[in-house]
Amino acid sequence: MRIALFITCFNDTMFPGTGKAVVEVLERLGHQVDFPQEQTCCGQMHFNTGYRPDAVPLVERFARVFGEYDAVITPSASCAGMVRENHPVLAADHGRAELQQQVAELVPRVYEFTEFLTDVLRVTDVGAFFPHRVTYHPTCHSLRGLRLGERPLELLRAVKGIDLVDLPAPDSCCGFGGTFAVKNADTSGAMLADKADGVLSTGAEVLCAADNSCLMHIGGGLSRQGSGVRTMHLAEILAATEGGVR
Repeated sequence: MRIALFITCFNDTMFPGTGKAVVEVLERLGHQVDFPQEQTCCGQMHFNTGYRPDAVPLVERFARVFGEYDAVITPSASCAGMVRENHPVLAADHGRAELQQQVAELVPRVYEFTEFLTDVLRVTDVGAFFPHRVTYHPTCHSLRGLRLGERPLELLRAVKGIDLVDLPAPDSCCGFGGTFAVKNADTSGAMLADKADGVLSTGAEVLCAADNSCLMHIGGGLSRQGSGVRTMHLAEILAATEGGVR
């Protein structure tokens, strides 16, 4: 199986360690992962802010760069959702027939990291060891968009040494939502405060999720409170061995 990592522009710029963690886990499971150098943004920012025709060249690039792979893995439920749900829309509205066909063929091969592990590779125990108290926040794109359900939790429960605790009101939004946090700062801040209170009530050392964008938002709130709670992408916990054999 030819596997490619779609790191996403957000992770590549701000959280490159997450992409490295994805590769480490997949290599531990015996798979080689390519990183196509020509990859760039999936176009979500353009699509969500009304610049849909400007996103089409990015759809074309995505189809060209990743079209030859059997599986395209991304550690972002948000960007996976953009590709699977909205690339076909953009191709149909603004693209050529050839692009529509390319997108239609590629979309079923694009996976969010946790669903690739559980649904395709059929594994939950990836050999991780992480002896810390952890709580998991299901981001809106992972929960409502991709409907990941229990997949991330199944993977976390299989981690050796972990103390996994439930997050109160897990299905409530953290208030990020991309430009929503900027355009509706007061509302976003109130939502963030509720989410941060929930995290603190668990006594967790680490908050994890399948989207670094939401972790950045919540982590900022927790940091400003001096809480000491760390944020980690789920892939980084799955890559951890805490001194064990890799």
